[in-house]
Amino acid sequence: MNNTARPAALVTGGATRLGLAFSNFLAKAGYDIALHYNGSAVAAKLAAKNIEELGVSCATFQADLSESDPAKLIRKASDNFPNLTVLVNSASVYDAATIDNTTIQLLQKQFTVNLFAPFMLTQAFAKMCSNRADLKGIVINILDNKISFQQHSYAAYLLSKKSLADFTHLAAIEYAPSIRINAIAPGVILPGAERTSDYLAWRIQGIPLRKQGKVEHLLSALNYLLTNEFVTGQILTVDGGEGMDHQGLNAEQFNEKKGL
Repeated sequence: MNNTARPAALVTGGATRLGLAFSNFLAKAGYDIALHYNGSAVAAKLAAKNIEELGVSCATFQADLSESDPAKLIRKASDNFPNLTVLVNSASVYDAATIDNTTIQLLQKQFTVNLFAPFMLTQAFAKMCSNRADLKGIVINILDNKISFQQHSYAAYLLSKKSLADFTHLAAIEYAPSIRINAIAPGVILPGAERTSDYLAWRIQGIPLRKQGKVEHLLSALNYLLTNEFVTGQILTVDGGEGMDHQGLNAEQFNEKKGL
C-alpha cells in the first residue's frame, strides 16, 4: 500500500495515447497514478517508470474491461492508493461498422468497454468515496466529438459514446454534491497512425478554426474540470468547433450552387 499524503488518480487505458497523456499530466500535478492497461504491458511498465521519475508513485493494474468486473479495479486501486480521488474513464474501443454490418459481438464489445465499464467504475468509485467523509471525488469521462453527429458508419461505437454522454449527466445529478462528474469530447487531435495526411487536411476543412488540435488542448480541459469546483454534469467539447458546424441543407445554399 502507498501511504503517501498525495491524492491519487485512476486512469483507464492510461499506458498509451491520450490515456498516457492524462496520466503524465496528473502525475506532474502531484497525483499518484493507478495506471490501468489491458494488452499494453510493455508500454504500461515504461509509463510507470517515467511517472515515478516525476516524484510520485505509480502502480499498474491489468484488466480486460470487456470481460472483468470493473468494481475489482476500483478495489485494487484504492487498496494501493487510499487517497484515490480522481477517476478518468479513458479506455475505449473503436470499430467502424454500419448498422447493417454490426454483429451482436461487435455491439456488445463497444457497449461493454465504452459504457458499461465507466458506468460500473463510477458506481464502485462513488461507493468508495461514500466511506470517506473527507473525500471529494472527481470523475471525467472521455467521449468523442462524433456524439454531435449521426455517423452511421460507426453505429455501435457512436451509440455507446452518446450513451456515455447521457450517463455523465445522470450520474452528475445522482452523486452530487460529494462527486463531480464531467466529460471531455475530443475532436481531431490524436488521429490513428492509419490516417493519411490528405485525410487530415480534408477533416480540417470541416473545422471552423481550420486547424488540428493538440494534446495540450485536452490537458487544459482536464485541468479546468479538475480545478473548477462549481462545474458538474458538463461535456467540454475540444474540437475547434467541428461538432457544432452542421447547418444542414437549405434553400439559400441550393440557390447559390445553381447561381440563382
